[in-house]
Amino acid sequence: MGEENLDCPINVFDSESMEVEEGNLRTARPDDGGETEERIIYGVEDVPLPHLTVVFALQQAILALGSTLSIPFILTNQLCSSTNADARAQLLCISMFMCGVATILQTTFGVRLGIIQGGSHNFLAPIIAMMALEKWKCTEEELHIDSISVNSNYTITIDRDEVWQRRMREIQGNLMLASIVQLVLGCTGLMGFFLRYIGPLTIAPTISLIGLSLTAVAADINQYHWGIAMLTLTLIGLFSLYLGRVKVPIPSFSREKKCHMTTYPIFQLMPVILSVALCWILSYILTVTDVISPTIVINNKNTTNLARTDARLDVLNTMPWFYFPYPFQFGTPTVSVAGFAGMLAATISSIIESVGDYFAAARLSNAEAPPPHAVNRGIATEGFASIISGMVGAGHPTTSYSGNIGAIGITKVASRRVFQVAGVTLLLSGIIGKFGAVLTLIPDPIIGGTLTVVFGMVGAVGISVLQFMDMSSTRNLTILALSMILGLMVPQWLLTHPNSINTGSEDLDQVLEVLLTTAMFVGGVIGFILDNTVPGTKEERGLLRWRETLEASQKRRKPVQYNMPFVTRIIKRIKCCVYFPISPTFSKSPLTCCKKTKKQKAYELDVVTTDIKPVQQNGGGT
Repeated sequence: MGEENLDCPINVFDSESMEVEEGNLRTARPDDGGETEERIIYGVEDVPLPHLTVVFALQQAILALGSTLSIPFILTNQLCSSTNADARAQLLCISMFMCGVATILQTTFGVRLGIIQGGSHNFLAPIIAMMALEKWKCTEEELHIDSISVNSNYTITIDRDEVWQRRMREIQGNLMLASIVQLVLGCTGLMGFFLRYIGPLTIAPTISLIGLSLTAVAADINQYHWGIAMLTLTLIGLFSLYLGRVKVPIPSFSREKKCHMTTYPIFQLMPVILSVALCWILSYILTVTDVISPTIVINNKNTTNLARTDARLDVLNTMPWFYFPYPFQFGTPTVSVAGFAGMLAATISSIIESVGDYFAAARLSNAEAPPPHAVNRGIATEGFASIISGMVGAGHPTTSYSGNIGAIGITKVASRRVFQVAGVTLLLSGIIGKFGAVLTLIPDPIIGGTLTVVFGMVGAVGISVLQFMDMSSTRNLTILALSMILGLMVPQWLLTHPNSINTGSEDLDQVLEVLLTTAMFVGGVIGFILDNTVPGTKEERGLLRWRETLEASQKRRKPVQYNMPFVTRIIKRIKCCVYFPISPTFSKSPLTCCKKTKKQKAYELDVVTTDIKPVQQNGGGT
């Protein structure tokens, strides 16, 4: 039949060796008597065909956009430029550019697993606390500069771009300093030492309070149109929870079946993208029909209604076709002790999450667990990429995206090459300025509805860590209760009572104000101190189950090349590299470089004695 050779869209799940059985992708093993086991299609070291690689990469890039896009929207609000579409477009381009750069670095030189890197929401809390200081609070003139500019009787005395760029420079400097610390922790392997004292009672309040403390941010964005925001939230829940297992029939092609129809779980893979697209179309219809008014009253002031799709239409004309981020484009970064302290607290939290992501990625990829040198290199690479992010003015560091890691379990594609191509795709998206300009047209309530889900999920992930400890223990419940309630109460009180801290030193006042208005820092520190000082068994504290979970992932599965490309052969020739935590040959601590254990001495003696082989009288051996 000639029509079977017509071109058809290619389904990402198609493979000649694959079978669909009871909704699960399985591969037949010829050596086990016909039994089947669940496996992935493309492992970390596998390289799909070029056209399939592009399809898989686009899928991962699209999944990353949902979380990446939200951060520039939040940042422009905190930088007193919520109506500055040019600033938002620039930050969107820089964010996507850095996502691409960080992903390429991580998959090539870092932990070398299929992991997408993107902007971290962990750092929004210290940024918000930093911007709440009296020095950086938005003035009435800065907030309504667009309204003032149309009044010919008023002379504008401030630069529209300088309003947000001077605040961005403060974020840049502190972010770079905190990222240098992360780079040092990765290169020296010190994080492994600190992780010994960090358990579920530290991690749970730290991560949970990140999401819970950002609810006001989502509410401020939703206020332009609560109906659209709730519709976005509802659609995300509908697609991911109710329709997640529904597979949509689409045309496909394979060598055996040629053109045919197959099914694809599109709702499960792209609930955010689909929800944003549908609500964007609805907002456009409501804008064209003037159902959504051009202005809205917020805090007794008439402002532009950012629920309309034409609220920032002018940015399409002003944004250039190509935008190349470069270091220090907004000026020389500034630093402060307060800002650095807040960023450092978020950095430690981000490192802990990333370590868990590395093992999760290996587990879902059916790959052997990453060795210590790969984990250390992954942390160092995130720190290095975050330094670059601070230099170009993204306003946020980069970290591993758990959502994209979870998608590996659905798509069954863990190929390193796919994620490298996804990184190139994100990088090019950031360079094309018009693409970032189009994304700024997304109405704020749609982003707000998405953020409501994202922040809720962050809080839920933190709560899920409690499963490892004994929840019937009064000790654990008391520590958790104090961590959560003080983590919410102290920052809220300080924000409503500014200038309450007065130690006599202005710098110390700012440091304490930033740290104590950051909920995750307050809750995390209280949980850490109490968990390590209040008597309790390791089983009660959840440390045993927590360690067992990490050790379970050490089970060897598919071999993975965790060594660095190009230089590993050279490194293996340099004996002292065994003492460097990021070296592929890392196996010894620098503290024991001059000592030999009894086991090592016995091993060396055994090698010497077995080196003298008996002469074989007959030509063969048994």
